[in-house]
Amino acid sequence: MRLLFFILFGLAVPATAADFDLLIRNARIVDGTGNPWYKSDVGVKDGRIAKIGVGTAATADRTIDAAGRVLAPGFIDVHTHIERAIFIDPRADAFLRDGVTSVVTGNCGNSAVDLKDFFGRLEKAGIGMNISALIGHNTVRGAVMGSANRAPTAAELAKMQALVAQGMRDGAVGFATGLWYVPGVYSQTSEVIALAKAAAPFGGVYATHMRDEGVAVEEAIREAIEIGKASQLPVQISHFKIIDKRHWGKSAKTLQMVEQARRDGLDVVVDQYPYTAASATIDIFFPRDVLADGPSAIKERLTSPASRKRVAARMAEEATLRQGHADYSFAYIGDSPEDRSLEGKSISEINLSRGRKKTLADEIETLMDMRTKGRPVIVYHVMNDEDVDRIMRHPLTAIASDAGYVPFGEGVPHPRIYGTNARVLGKYVRERGLLTLEEAIRKMTSLPARTFGFKDRGLVREGFAADLVLFNPALVRDQAEFSKPHQYSTGFDFVLVNGVIAVEEGKPNALRPGRILRRQ
Repeated sequence: MRLLFFILFGLAVPATAADFDLLIRNARIVDGTGNPWYKSDVGVKDGRIAKIGVGTAATADRTIDAAGRVLAPGFIDVHTHIERAIFIDPRADAFLRDGVTSVVTGNCGNSAVDLKDFFGRLEKAGIGMNISALIGHNTVRGAVMGSANRAPTAAELAKMQALVAQGMRDGAVGFATGLWYVPGVYSQTSEVIALAKAAAPFGGVYATHMRDEGVAVEEAIREAIEIGKASQLPVQISHFKIIDKRHWGKSAKTLQMVEQARRDGLDVVVDQYPYTAASATIDIFFPRDVLADGPSAIKERLTSPASRKRVAARMAEEATLRQGHADYSFAYIGDSPEDRSLEGKSISEINLSRGRKKTLADEIETLMDMRTKGRPVIVYHVMNDEDVDRIMRHPLTAIASDAGYVPFGEGVPHPRIYGTNARVLGKYVRERGLLTLEEAIRKMTSLPARTFGFKDRGLVREGFAADLVLFNPALVRDQAEFSKPHQYSTGFDFVLVNGVIAVEEGKPNALRPGRILRRQ
């Protein structure tokens, strides 16, 4: 009757609000649980998944026909290093175009000191994806003690504990260590436990780049387990791998250690990137005590003839003991702001270009010369496919990039920045059948979400945040290569962040719908 009244008297008919902001029809839903896919429609409203299975009469402001495509939760990358470049490229297109809708940064012990300020600046800039952060041990130790190679005093330890607690109050999702790096390498287990205990009352996770991933990897895992038990924090072991070629195959043993810890009652999981090369600064080739006490002390140790000779002898021993390589041809320069001409060249190539012989001793001289001028980032091939496969198949392994994000076109970085998730779905799921599609998606979504406490993300479920990715599993592919890394993944047609389309038909738009995910 009301509609007839408006028509008879020539009045405008009031508009009826659509049921949904966005309606995705005919999707093959891989929901993140690991369960088999199913077909259904998904309605999105006010940034959330409002309805699954909406019926034919439902209306929406926009409808997408997903026939032939998979709808999955947006991928959650729990191991990133985006502190620098995120302010240069707040949209983070390399992540979005690889299906990533949320990341955890501050890993390996390196975070912002003041997370409240860090989060505030991100919110002011506007961000393309959701960002959370850990509070980092190396950052905290550096703020209190610099790069001193000693145990902290009681007063220094109290200051570090206060910084960790403040980081947790400001919303950190946990406490992170990088015990392979300066200055964390100088800490004893008791120090790490004391700081983990400072984080524990706030919840969260203990995420660790362990003290060793090669010759002493078993001891490093035991230490991580000890810290988790003592602090009563769940443990996330970062970029789980075996880097010493003489110990390749030991992942069978190290995974058993993780399983045993869980049987003993400690929540331990791991993450991994799908490549046989790692990346770090050139510092990893130097004895850690040589890198203590600041730039002037380091330069003195590397330029004084007597000291330089001692350092070279130790580096030669270290190269044989840990890397198991005859020279440094397995490593190339990925980023060198001091000298861009070095990027893409191996240490061996750089050494020869300086008129030196192709010997380990001469390459060590070249490394020491380079370190006196800067800290270039290297990419180094130190893993084998057998270990990568075994770790990836394990149900406790999440997929994470370990990406130190850089501006597009800068340097020759590790391709994991651009292609981690597409590589898993293309190479390891479609081409090799190492994982089912459902299991791969679980490792990218619900497993990382439950580990880091993202209670309303990581699943296609009513009421959850509408972080979603729509893709054709037959077409998704990583394009980034070691020689040409600056290439975006392809095949991810739509990426939604908090219900807003951020990537449409494979192309990013200008919107920045991301949010800060603080620990609640």
